[in-house]
Amino acid sequence: MPTLDPAFFKAPIAHRALHDGNRTRAENNMKAIESAIAGGFGIEIDLQLSSDGEAMVFHDYSLHRLTEGSGPFAQRNVTELTELRFKTGEVGVPTLEQVLDAVAGQVPLLIEVKDQDGAMGPKVGLLEEAAARALAGYQGPVALMSFNPYSVAKLAELCPEIPRGLTTSAWSGNGDKMVPESRRAELREIPDYHRVDACFISHQWDDLSSPRVAELKSTGAHILCWTIKSPEAEVQARQIAENITFEGYLPT
Repeated sequence: MPTLDPAFFKAPIAHRALHDGNRTRAENNMKAIESAIAGGFGIEIDLQLSSDGEAMVFHDYSLHRLTEGSGPFAQRNVTELTELRFKTGEVGVPTLEQVLDAVAGQVPLLIEVKDQDGAMGPKVGLLEEAAARALAGYQGPVALMSFNPYSVAKLAELCPEIPRGLTTSAWSGNGDKMVPESRRAELREIPDYHRVDACFISHQWDDLSSPRVAELKSTGAHILCWTIKSPEAEVQARQIAENITFEGYLPT
């Protein structure tokens, strides 16, 4: 089973790259990626799937928050997405291949594959296949993760040489309501860690005291966390986590 490259523990990881609150550098976009590289930070990015089957670097399922477009992300093809104007003035959702070319191993890259099932279920595969195609031959430190264990299991099949983990949480926030409570209760206990041959979790920072996190750490799991937004929270999180994902401030 592959494990995380030591580079993942040498510098904090910029959440959705080193954006500036989407004022002039949009999250997950090229200026933010370039800024993270210049600052020597690791980079966390998100993947969504275009309508024609390409892995694109974008967080949301819809376009309106970040761009001048509207409607579901998944209904746009690569050409449309790469021509889309962001509210920051930047143009173009980058493909995963474009980001890999830009990063080129300079800093570690933590890639979250967004759930395509809608309820953390088994209806996945196309985005994972697109990500595996883009990553074939990439030489830099990289790791894959998802909230959906089915996605991580698929990634284990497609690119077993790339370290993988689970994005995890307390599953208690309002944003989690689209996932049925019964499924949230299952995921809260992180039951799939060993089944998918994970080597790390990236856990909700203010739930790091969970007994399940401690149990996994005691068996050798690497513990990352999301999303730290202040130096005070960083100090608290680092009592348990080996590294942080951050935004909104610059860690020292």
